Amino acid sequence: MTEIAEKSKQIVLVTGPSGAGRTTAIRVLEDLEFEAIDNLPMGMVTRLVKASTAERPLALGIDTRNRDFTTAGFLDLVEHLREFPDTEATTLYLDCRVKVLLQRFSETRRRHPMAPEDRPEVGIRREMDLLSAVRDVADFLIDTSDLNVHQLRDEVERWFAPEGGRQLAVSVQSFSYKRGLPTGVDMVLDCRFLSNPYWDPALRAMDGRHAGVAEHVNKDERFEPFFKRAMDLIQFLIPAYQAEGKTHLSIAFGCTGGQHRSVLLAETTAKALAEQGMQVSIRHRELERRKGD
Repeated sequence: MTEIAEKSKQIVLVTGPSGAGRTTAIRVLEDLEFEAIDNLPMGMVTRLVKASTAERPLALGIDTRNRDFTTAGFLDLVEHLREFPDTEATTLYLDCRVKVLLQRFSETRRRHPMAPEDRPEVGIRREMDLLSAVRDVADFLIDTSDLNVHQLRDEVERWFAPEGGRQLAVSVQSFSYKRGLPTGVDMVLDCRFLSNPYWDPALRAMDGRHAGVAEHVNKDERFEPFFKRAMDLIQFLIPAYQAEGKTHLSIAFGCTGGQHRSVLLAETTAKALAEQGMQVSIRHRELERRKGD
C-alpha cells in the first residue's frame, strides 16, 4: 500500500446526476483497489466508516434515488466525515450537460428515476436542482459530456491512481463573495482590493481569462507582490500537506462578482503550479453558474 493509505483512512464519496457516469467511475476506483460500495444509504455511511480500517480506501456511491437522500443530509455527512481523526474524505462529482444527458436517456430508452412517468428532461432538471449545492462543494469535478468510457477512466485514474506514492492533487477555484464563502476549501484568498475591471465598460462583460482583463489587473502595482506571496504560501504548504499524508489541497480566490480578478488569479496560479509539475484542476464557480447548459 502507499504511504498515504498507511497514514490515513481515505474515503471518496462518488455522486452526480443519473447518466453522468457515476457507476463507471466507481468501477474504475474498484479496479484501483478501492473497496467500492454503490447505492449505499447515507444513514449507513458513518457506521461503515467507523468499522472499516485504513488498509483499503473506500469509494462510496451516493445516489439521489436512495430514500434517505437529501441535499442537506449529504452536505452534513461530508462535514461529519471530515471531523473523523486520521480520515481523508473527499467528494467526486460526475457532471454532464443537460442536452447530453437527454441524448443518453433517449439512446438507452431509460426512464429517469426522478420522473418515471414523465419526460426525462423533467427528471434531469429535478435532479440537477437537488444536486446543485453538492456540486458546488465537490473536491473533484469531472464533466463527462464529451468523454467516452475510456476517457472517463483516464480522468478518474489521473486523480486517484497511485504512481509510486500518490501525488498531491491541487484544485484552484474562483468564487463570488456575493454568494458567500465556498465550503470544503483549505485556503481562501481575497483579491477584492485589486483594481476592478468591472468599472471599465469595455471589460465589464469579459472575464479573467480575457487578455484585456489580465492587462487591466496586472497594471495594479499590488498584483505582482500579492501573487508572489500567495505562491510562496502555497509552495510552503504543499510539502507540509504531503508530509501529513493528505491527498488534496483546495485553494479559492474570491472577488466581488467572481468574474474578473478571482478568475485571473485562479488561472494564473493553476498555470504556475502546472508548470512546476503539479496535478492541478481549476473551476470558476460563478462562470459555471452563468454558463448554464
